[in-house]
Amino acid sequence: MNIIEVKEPPRRRTPEGLLLHCGGRVVERAELLAVPTPLGSKTWYPLDHGAILEEVEGQLGATGFTIEGERHGLSHAGARYFGVLSVSLPGRTEEEYEWIVGLRNSHDQSFPAGLVAGISVLVCDNKCFSGEVKISRKHTRFAMRDLRHLVARAVGQLGDRFRSLDARVAAYKEARVPDWLAHDVVIRAADCRAITVSQIPDVLEEWRHPEHDAFTPRNAWSLFNAFTAVYREINLHSALRRGEALHGLFDAVVGMS
Repeated sequence: MNIIEVKEPPRRRTPEGLLLHCGGRVVERAELLAVPTPLGSKTWYPLDHGAILEEVEGQLGATGFTIEGERHGLSHAGARYFGVLSVSLPGRTEEEYEWIVGLRNSHDQSFPAGLVAGISVLVCDNKCFSGEVKISRKHTRFAMRDLRHLVARAVGQLGDRFRSLDARVAAYKEARVPDWLAHDVVIRAADCRAITVSQIPDVLEEWRHPEHDAFTPRNAWSLFNAFTAVYREINLHSALRRGEALHGLFDAVVGMS
């Protein structure tokens, strides 16, 4: 008798540090998929949280991405969803940080469904989103149909966008940052609202005494992670807005803008 070995599919890694606040909590995938979608109206067509997640996953797989990890959160009694997927492409060997796709959706009309791209630093799980690949669709008629096309278009751009992020990180690592410049950048970051004024001491403390040895080199990458360390507990919407401002500031510092 032949014995057939049945192998279980590989388990996805569970990234830490999902961006939540205002009573949000991390949930298992099954609980997310079980959230009921409320009835809409003539002008409002709410989208199912799970349907959006599965649509994005399907498009990622069709484009060649593998999903390495996932983490999901709900707030406001399940009405608001935030999630992150860590993704990769065949042949990518970077081990210091990973590519992530951020998702969001709401059932209370607080914000539209959306997708953004970003990076997550593995040593400390700092996340920073970039807005050059992002989609957003209001909950109106034909929203799910249109979202499917928007997701396909956005996912098609992700490969180039993520490679651009890799080049950006390389430039940050090569740029030396003395203390006087670091202090100047921190003030400019508050001016452009990449951080709040009250977060200035936290960023400076992380710069002067890095929590992780990986950020002891005095370069723009270490300073960048001093900023993103204070982003750990803000939601996806705030993280995107601040991340765009922070990337713009650092691109100017290293001469990429």
